[in-house]
Amino acid sequence: MSLFDRDRSQHTLPVSVITGFLGSGKTTLLRQLLRQPAAADTAVVINEFGEVGLDHLLVERVDGETVVLQSGCICCTIRSDLETTLRSLLARRDAGTVPPFRRIAIETTGLADPAPILQLLLHNPLVAQFLRLDAAIATVDAVHAERHCAEMPEASKQVAVADRLILTKTDIVAPEAADRAEALLRALNPAAPIFRVVHGEIAGDHLFDAGPFDPSGKGEAVRAWLSADAYAATSHRSHAHDRSRHGTDIRAVALTADRPLDWLALQGWLARLRRDHGDKLLRAKGLASVAGEDGPLVLHGVHHVFHPPVALDRWPDADRRTRLVLIVKDLDPAEAAAGWDAIAAAPASG
Repeated sequence: MSLFDRDRSQHTLPVSVITGFLGSGKTTLLRQLLRQPAAADTAVVINEFGEVGLDHLLVERVDGETVVLQSGCICCTIRSDLETTLRSLLARRDAGTVPPFRRIAIETTGLADPAPILQLLLHNPLVAQFLRLDAAIATVDAVHAERHCAEMPEASKQVAVADRLILTKTDIVAPEAADRAEALLRALNPAAPIFRVVHGEIAGDHLFDAGPFDPSGKGEAVRAWLSADAYAATSHRSHAHDRSRHGTDIRAVALTADRPLDWLALQGWLARLRRDHGDKLLRAKGLASVAGEDGPLVLHGVHHVFHPPVALDRWPDADRRTRLVLIVKDLDPAEAAAGWDAIAAAPASG
């Protein structure tokens, strides 16, 4: 019998978090997405209707904080905190007072730190029981990418924690400037796919269903979510790799282990990492091979907050190694990886 929860993604709704610095094109992207079949039956959560140019898509106002769009999607504002808004939205759906939806998109403000939203979705029991984090999507202005990421900590963090990166306004910069912006994004976040977008035009299929849990059971989704190869993990038993410092103190660290790990030892190591470096740990992603488990454990965290480990029924590919990726800020890779070699080499008791 497994000690861990099984994947129950088929019973939860996916949530996409759309973030990006001021003027980077979040609203334009959202407006285009809501016209597409891929975004049908989506509930959009924003801070104020007035900040989002959706007026031409509105059909009717359901109540003081919810409207229905021509596409059939619904849009609501955050009137108190996000947790209350999400729970209220789910309750109204169940009561039939708003149309049904099968996905939620949350648009942050331009100066927002996305970490608290990701933490809410990962670990809040009143939310995580019904919703799952699908992907963090960050829009980046190609005109100002270098300046924003160099001068604004919020901008570089939005890029670093993203699962998908949208490089906007590439039509109004020289090709070499767009190339420099893309190189910067790749340095800050080696694994996230980068899409160059003009006027927000991108297929929703490229952005949705990007999380570690796939209700259809396809291994490609899990493998793409981790993208461990992008962090230059090697064939060594365990390895920490300093990916890059493109004018920032954000780095990617890849850790691997060939043999199944002892869960108590791994749990203790993760607890020390959160305790000692949680404020510098922007995001952690991993598939862990644990003694006694047939499939991998999904490890996922932001700062001090980790989702309870979830056991998948099967590995996404033939690679059965533990692969853990850490995105850290102002932290030496050697400090982030301290103690990893010991647990990677230790015999597991099962």
